[in-house]
This record gives sequence, C-alpha cells and structure tokens, in this order.
Amino acid sequence: MKTKKIFLPVSIIALSFLFVLSCTPELEVPEPSAGEANFSKTIAIGGNYMAGTQDGALFLQGQRLSIPALLAEQFKLVGGNVFSQALMPDNNGLGVNSKPWEGQFVTPSHLGNKTDCKGVTSLSPLKNIISASNAAPYLTGIAGNSVHNLSVPYANLVDYFNPALGNSIASGNTNPYYNRFASNPGVSTLFNDIKTQNATFFSAWLGMEDIYNYASVGGTSTPIPSSSSFSNTLDTILGALTANGAKGVIATIPDFRTFPYYTLVKWDNADITQIQADSLNYLWDTLSGLSHIHFVKGRNGFIINDANAPFGLRQMKNGEYITLSVPLDSMKCFKYGLLVNTVNNRYVLDSTEVYKIDQAINSYNAVITQKAAQYNLALVDMHSYFNSVVSGIKWDGADFNAVFVSGGFFSLDGYHPNQKAYALIANEFIKAINTKYNAVIPTINCVECNGILFP
Repeated sequence: MKTKKIFLPVSIIALSFLFVLSCTPELEVPEPSAGEANFSKTIAIGGNYMAGTQDGALFLQGQRLSIPALLAEQFKLVGGNVFSQALMPDNNGLGVNSKPWEGQFVTPSHLGNKTDCKGVTSLSPLKNIISASNAAPYLTGIAGNSVHNLSVPYANLVDYFNPALGNSIASGNTNPYYNRFASNPGVSTLFNDIKTQNATFFSAWLGMEDIYNYASVGGTSTPIPSSSSFSNTLDTILGALTANGAKGVIATIPDFRTFPYYTLVKWDNADITQIQADSLNYLWDTLSGLSHIHFVKGRNGFIINDANAPFGLRQMKNGEYITLSVPLDSMKCFKYGLLVNTVNNRYVLDSTEVYKIDQAINSYNAVITQKAAQYNLALVDMHSYFNSVVSGIKWDGADFNAVFVSGGFFSLDGYHPNQKAYALIANEFIKAINTKYNAVIPTINCVECNGILFP
C-alpha cells in the first residue's frame, strides 16, 4: 500500500512557524541595579589576593584581572566609575623571593622543562632572580591619591599605620609595593590614604597576611597578632571607612589546608627500601643513641628540630606540614631530612604551629563575621568556599579543584589563585553584595582570564 504524501502550502507552514514563535516565553533578564548600595566611588583594600598576586609575583595582566578590577567592571553597570591601579609596566612583574638569601626579587613562575638531580626532565614551575638594578622599573607607580586599589601584598594590618611601609627599597624597606602609590612615601600611612579616598563602597579582605606571613615561613616570622588586637585594628579601619555612610563587602579567611603550598609535599614522603631503613636506623639509633627516631620500609616522617624532643630532634607526624618552598632536589637526591640535615624550621609547620594557625583563623573569622554585622557589610564566606574547591566545583561547564597545576584553580606558587579562579572568587563577592544590599549585579564570565599556561 502506497503512502499518500500531503504537501502544505508554504504560507501555511510559515504561519505555523510564527505561531510557535509567538508561544515561546520570553526570558526576563533582570535590569542591573545598585540596590541599597552606592558604587559611584569604589576602593579595594587587602593584601596579596586583592592586589592580584599570582605565580609568586605581581604583574600587569594579573592586576588588570584582579578581584577588585573584575568587580569594578561589573560595578560600572550599576553606577560605578573609573577604577585605577598602580599597574606594573609589563607582565614580567615583581615578586618577593621566599628565599631572600638567593636574591630579593623574582619573576612570576612559569611552566618549563627542568632536569632534576636524578637527571629526569619534566615540566616544572620556573622563576628567575631579579637583580636590584633590573627591579628598578617595577618599583615606581602612581603617586598621590589617584589609586583605588589600595591593596598591599604582604602587609600586616599593623603596617597600615606605619609610615615606614612607604619607604623605598633603597632605604632598607623589604616591601616594595606601598611605595609605588603612597601619597607621600615615608610620611603618609596606608590607613590615611584609604581614609582620604572617602569611598562610597569598599571591597576588603583583611587578616590574611597577619596569618599567612607567619604560616608561609613555618612560623619563624613575627607571631600572629591576637584576635583582640585584630578586632581593635579592624574596628579602626572599618569605622573610618563607614563613617560617612559607605557600604562594603568583607571576606573571611580560608583554611591553610586548602592550599597546595601546604599539602603537596607530605610529612611522610620519605619512601624508602628496607636496606635504606636499616642503614638509617643504624646511624640514628646504634651510632647516635636516638632510639626514638626509627625508620621502616615504605613511607616515613622526615626529621625536624623540636626543643621538646630528646636531643632536640624527632620525626614528623600526621597533622604536620611541609611547605612547597622546601628544597625538593635535596630531598630527592641528598636525603635532606633523613641524614645530616634536618628539614629547616622555615619549611615546617609542626603541631604547635598548626594549632596556633587554626586558632587564629577561627578567631579572626569570628571577628570578621561580627564586624560585618556591626558595620552592616556584606560577608563572603571564603573559608567555606575554599573547602568546596578542595571537594571540587563546576563553573560554566568546567571543573575546578585544589590539585596543584591540574586542578585549574591555583597558580604555580600553590597559594595564590590563577586568573580564572580570581574571577570565580569575584563572583562570590558579587553574590554576597546582591544578597546583602538587594542589588542586581551580573556575575562574571571572564573569557580573557588565564589558568595555568603550558609551553
């Protein structure tokens, strides 16, 4: 039996198509709105994260795609204006070397081929030392009060009130960043420069440097300020910022365990054979009389200094951490942390230091939460957010997690996010602002933000 084909006039098909289109509901896109906030003059304050530091340095593209810069572009949709920064002259940038005995400054890290002490060549983060003469172009910025991003990498809150923070490197200052935009270098304070801006809205991430300047060098630097001291200082800063009715957003502090800088090199990474274990036990127990240091076949804790241990030495234990700045080649090939040289304290967070850091993060976050309520600020829970990154998050179809290099979130220094991750963090700021102030600020889809760049 043949099927009879029915041909409809073109006019009927066209009318049917128009009918279908007329029934399709239109998507209502909310009109951007400032809500209860005023974004006509915005500033940003904080440290490394708010300045845009990544790959261990501050450089042009990182600043242009920093959290405050990304926020400022969205704020323009709801009444925001020009947002200026003391930009670096290029993408070579300037980083403060974590090992100053090698040289004071470094370039941003990049992925390149490196041959290790065993002759194995593989992709690895590489950086170069910058001499004092070559650093000169990166030590100057914008003078006066024309800068809206007043974030200074590595500056503790007490430094905000110290004119010496603005001194030049030539005068002995170890922080090169505030001098680049101080209104009166060596005389003005960062606090006064912040207050003088008389901003209508501010984005703040404070307290990170007070904790992580200590944690990053194994607790060998100035102790973490008490929570009461942090609370008083934060009161002074927020009180000045909100005195004329300004609103703002402030973020909490993440757990150090969410950063590869503290978790990539495991405390028990000394993976040895039975013959190697026997040799080490003979050395430490039989010859040296340190019977509490004992090795077995497989994974073992490295040896560190501890004044409370017999003879001031012991092996690391679970819950202690080695920083990513540790000399890895020495561990691989020269039994660093196993034979003569114990792992230097600056590379280790022992159980006492871990307790201090945990206590500080918890108490600082309690203070930040309380101050956000007191000053009617939007609160961004970065502590929870970074924990979610460890578990894995998805944005715009892409997966992100905290795994070093391959996770897509952290830059090559293992502590600072990359540009894509900074955009994700900026979106968390926007969500908090929208919720608190009944604003409608669109989130960011940063197509020009880079992740890890492979050669």
